[in-house]
Amino acid sequence: MLHIQSTFSGFSVSDLAAAKQFYGEALGCVLEDKVGGISLTLPGGASAWMYQKADHQPAGYTMLDFVVDDIDAAHAALTDQGVVFEHYPGSPQDEKGIMRGKEHNMGPNIAWFKDPAGNILAVVEP
Repeated sequence: MLHIQSTFSGFSVSDLAAAKQFYGEALGCVLEDKVGGISLTLPGGASAWMYQKADHQPAGYTMLDFVVDDIDAAHAALTDQGVVFEHYPGSPQDEKGIMRGKEHNMGPNIAWFKDPAGNILAVVEP
């Protein structure tokens, strides 16, 4: 039987230095430089591996969700850090780019944004 000790996710970026600054400063992840990339400890204790890739292609899906208690406060804090939120046509998003899923019986409140490499991230208020 296979014995798995732990798990983590990995993703690529086009500029490791820019991504390091973004994930550390704007999102508050704990970062540790390692050979070949950076180990991230995400809020809540999960981990991920970030590495630079010359032919990086941004994830076309939400690759990381950050759970928050107050989506409006999270939106304001990230906006203060220079984060620009995505607006998707046909989605019930408000002027801030927050999809008010709770109000539309469509799940949680969520707002999407991109990291410096174009990967899609989100803040989610369950």
